[in-house]
Amino acid sequence: MAQVNEHGQAVGDPVPGWEPRPWPEPVVLEGRYVTVEPLTSARYADLFAATCGPGDADLWTYRPIPRPGSLAELWMHLAAHLDDPAMATFALVPLEGAAAGAAAGLASYQRIEPAHGQVEVAGVLLGRVLQRTRAATEALHLLMRHAFDDLGYRRFEWKCDSLNEPSRRAALRLGFIEEGRFRHHMVTQGRNRDTDWFSVTDAEWPRVRAAHERWLDPGNFDDAGWQRASLGALTSS
Repeated sequence: MAQVNEHGQAVGDPVPGWEPRPWPEPVVLEGRYVTVEPLTSARYADLFAATCGPGDADLWTYRPIPRPGSLAELWMHLAAHLDDPAMATFALVPLEGAAAGAAAGLASYQRIEPAHGQVEVAGVLLGRVLQRTRAATEALHLLMRHAFDDLGYRRFEWKCDSLNEPSRRAALRLGFIEEGRFRHHMVTQGRNRDTDWFSVTDAEWPRVRAAHERWLDPGNFDDAGWQRASLGALTSS
């Protein structure tokens, strides 16, 4: 039931003791299967090898630019991330598998609003060796956990092109709630983009975190590495 103020108007519930939250500082997040570390130029060559091969153009379809054709092009693209004070970008470094020890993906904190306790994970780019791995799932879990548990944020967002079905499925699998569609939200690579919005709130996070932790537990995987219970089933239960 909505609160009513002294003027007879419906207002939101109080948030006791609320204060602006810290800005996300560069931090290394260690998991069982992945390390999430602040992006530096030392990882650019890894990322070029993992995401910019001749057969990787489709990884860039929904990104601001097409696949970089050279390390120099990728360098310029990522350097702009590092120069942007409104975002914090991380390299995803798997600790197992063929790419162990090499950066194989990216993700950024964007739309960071400490005054309101909201942050978005954006620009998620996973190389082939990282896709559909527990390292990839754990990387996103670590970013969510840091925002909620360490920084005390209230809202964690995921947005994607409405036509990007893999991204939509990933959001739902991770426990995000779909909120709606912003029509004609952007022009990306000369094309219209309608943007779908998803979120997890601090009230929902304990349930989502528990589902992530159950899925990531080594006991959830057989000797061949196949999952016993799916994350989608755990987050929807």
